[in-house]
Amino acid sequence: MADITLTPRAAKRINEIMGTEPPGSSLRISVNGGGCSGFSYAFDVAQAREADDIVIERDGATVLVDAVSLEYMAGSTIDFVNDLIGQSFKIENPQATASCGCGTSFSL
Repeated sequence: MADITLTPRAAKRINEIMGTEPPGSSLRISVNGGGCSGFSYAFDVAQAREADDIVIERDGATVLVDAVSLEYMAGSTIDFVNDLIGQSFKIENPQATASCGCGTSFSL
């Protein structure tokens, strides 16, 4: 199964966010059913790791992805963008066949 890549920009922003959270906190990304294109990404701060979590680390930043979500995100790149629309995490998912304008919803 292809790995998930975390860009330096995403790692930097995750470290900034986690700096305001309790020690040991991580960013959890999961895939949920729903959203305008069928599936949507959820971003949460996790205080603990679950047994089935896959851990992605870069430059001191930690992202947790559960095993089920990993199937939908394999090969993805997690980036952080700051553009005219605003700041957000962006997931480039090679498995997605379509996505919506908000960038948080996709279909396979």
